[in-house]
Amino acid sequence: MSRIFDALQRSGTEESGIEYPDMVSVATEVFESPRGRAPADAAVEDNAPAVQPFSARDPLPETTSPAIATNSFALFPSLEVSVARSSRIVFFTEPESLAAEKFRFLGVRLRQMRQSRSLKKVLVTSTIPEEGKSLVSVNLAGVLARRKEKVLLIEGDLRRPTLADRLGLGGLAGLAEWLQGGLQTPSNIYHLAGPGFWIMPAGDPPANPLELMQTGRLSTLMGQLATLFDWIIVDSPPLLPLADTIVWIRMTDGTLLVTREGKTEKSLLQRGLEMIKKSDLLGVVLNGCSNPDHDSYYYRRYSPPATK
Repeated sequence: MSRIFDALQRSGTEESGIEYPDMVSVATEVFESPRGRAPADAAVEDNAPAVQPFSARDPLPETTSPAIATNSFALFPSLEVSVARSSRIVFFTEPESLAAEKFRFLGVRLRQMRQSRSLKKVLVTSTIPEEGKSLVSVNLAGVLARRKEKVLLIEGDLRRPTLADRLGLGGLAGLAEWLQGGLQTPSNIYHLAGPGFWIMPAGDPPANPLELMQTGRLSTLMGQLATLFDWIIVDSPPLLPLADTIVWIRMTDGTLLVTREGKTEKSLLQRGLEMIKKSDLLGVVLNGCSNPDHDSYYYRRYSPPATK
């Protein structure tokens, strides 16, 4: 049985002996704790199997003209954000921590996959709420931006958005307003000067999010954004019980599924995996691994000396 299901067995309600799809062998495990010696709810394994590439999907048509691509960045305002240490946005608040190193490792895996498939638009989702997908999304965007690449983080949950508030950006117009408006070029995008990436917040939750996403304007927008940015990270709603994430899966090149030890029941994770085609699944991010000893030892030996 996969390491993921070994970890989740304690929270499962089903009897053992269930045979799960082989797609779980692409697991990638990341830290959630902001310190090297993590508490019991932090993921700490660093020996996850390599993420296996699958065949590339057809990209969306790129409808943005070179003139739009050249001029758009000048129209995106730059904002200063204050990120609290309690936010667990560790790539920014504690870049030398083992937690941040785990997210850098995840970024390396994605860049490796790019060598064998088309990969620019990455969806980050989970089976149920509160598994850490928004935390993974923002940290992944931050570590990718450290390579001087243009990275856009889209807050794709139009029902219960939390990312903008986590970054202190609540109240800004975002994706919902763009989809309801008449603009034909990308807008409602903001550059975060400290973290170094761009963000398109969800905006004010609309009354009809699913219908709004299926009008065709979202497909047009994603095609335009693909000509502007090197990476697009979409923080989507959970797979269950909504249909919104299925729309996002069609709009992106691949999906990272976040799951959390002690939170996700095996039966629910099984249902989530069944909703994602194998060719769309980039990997499974295991949050909350409770065996910190190995990586804590590695971190103490090889991390940079503390500054006095």
